Amino acid sequence: MTPDDGTANGNNPLKVAIVGAGPAGFYAALDLLGRDDLDVRVDMFDRLPAPYGLVRYGVAPDHAKIKSVTRVYERGIEAAGDRYRFFGNVELSSDVSLDELLQRYHAVILSYGAQDDRHLGIPGEDLPGVYAAREFVAWYNSHPDFADAEFDLDAECAMVVGIGNVAIDVARILASTDEELSVTDINPKSQEQIVASPITKLLVVARRGPAQAACTAVELREMSHMQDSALVVSEQDLELDPLSRRLLEEGGIDKQHQRNLEVMAQESMREAPDGRFIQLRFYESPVEFIGTDHVEAVRIRRNTLTQRDDGKVVVSPTEETFTIPCQVVFRSIGYKIAPIAGVPFYSPWSIIPNDRGQVLTDLDGDPVPGLFVAGWAKRGPSGVIGTNKPDAVETVEVLLEAHARGELTLPQPEDVATLLEQRDVRFVTYEDWKRIDALEVQAGQAVGRPRLKFDRVEDMLAVLESDAP
Repeated sequence: MTPDDGTANGNNPLKVAIVGAGPAGFYAALDLLGRDDLDVRVDMFDRLPAPYGLVRYGVAPDHAKIKSVTRVYERGIEAAGDRYRFFGNVELSSDVSLDELLQRYHAVILSYGAQDDRHLGIPGEDLPGVYAAREFVAWYNSHPDFADAEFDLDAECAMVVGIGNVAIDVARILASTDEELSVTDINPKSQEQIVASPITKLLVVARRGPAQAACTAVELREMSHMQDSALVVSEQDLELDPLSRRLLEEGGIDKQHQRNLEVMAQESMREAPDGRFIQLRFYESPVEFIGTDHVEAVRIRRNTLTQRDDGKVVVSPTEETFTIPCQVVFRSIGYKIAPIAGVPFYSPWSIIPNDRGQVLTDLDGDPVPGLFVAGWAKRGPSGVIGTNKPDAVETVEVLLEAHARGELTLPQPEDVATLLEQRDVRFVTYEDWKRIDALEVQAGQAVGRPRLKFDRVEDMLAVLESDAP
């Protein structure tokens, strides 16, 4: 079970451990392994048996093209041969400590993602029926942490608070038909519950205006071409506030947001139809979730926009409030990174303090030798999958600069695989993962889907111990 540690023939390669097998981790690994002038070994650790992180468990099931980036990762690491190793089902701190990794590698790159979501901090937020969009997305994407999660979708009206791509994904999936979902890799149990839901009104509520919507035009356009749902933006919501109009005239609205305005104007209805619809609502903020044993309505406050001296557009509340009957709410206002014991952390920004990826003791502190960061833990939970590539490449450059200066300590020879075996940790190798992957694809193809994911860790480990091909 112990893989070759890559130190044969007496050579002394640069050994790097990457904690987190999501996009940032893979882009860092591919950059390191793709350098012809560098003798390097990369070991990647993830607490789940399956790699790919946000691509596997965060990207919407109907976005197969985005998910196909995993083939790029596969080609790169398979070309690297035994210079790359995957250690799935290994959790930092409980199975192996950060100090133990730092002792066995020249450098450790932390590239883990968000484990929590931001809260609104308003009354009624803990009522049943108010959910985190992050958890709902993980549930319908078969994330093992949410295999037993429950979502009450027995509602006429659902509200999504926020208008980033995740918020749009949640609304679109809720409005999708059985036919649309049956050709995706969505969890079949989740699909059954979503399709059976009586929801006909899906309200996407944004605190700023249409010129500041954080989603992309592609996501908006998708919602205007659904089988059984219409996209609605009222004349009132399409009308820009004075500040946004001025910024648009002066070139202060970038092309992405201009495209959003064009899609909303050209491809949406102005009034809600009789059937199911998704309505984008702007300049509105929830201030209270109302209900006794379950959310029954949302009190909304109207906003205006103002500009600070530094040019930032900010929300200013008005005195106008009103109530919308609503029986399920999904909060989608951003993610938070969880701190790791012994690793510096800056809570206000939800990041590990760093200088271009070199971890620092605090924002203006000294470098932590051998410790680096990439992805959301480095820059905060923002951007799309591709944003992680330049982010990870920058971190690798900084790591290699430190290596060239002789600042990375020569690791001790004991292989981490030996340590894990001594502790009876059943780590999942890349070869193990390929077997799980093949079984998922085989099961999916049998029913016309790209794959059927295992949604429990114990089931993934069980098939590795079985005689199944």
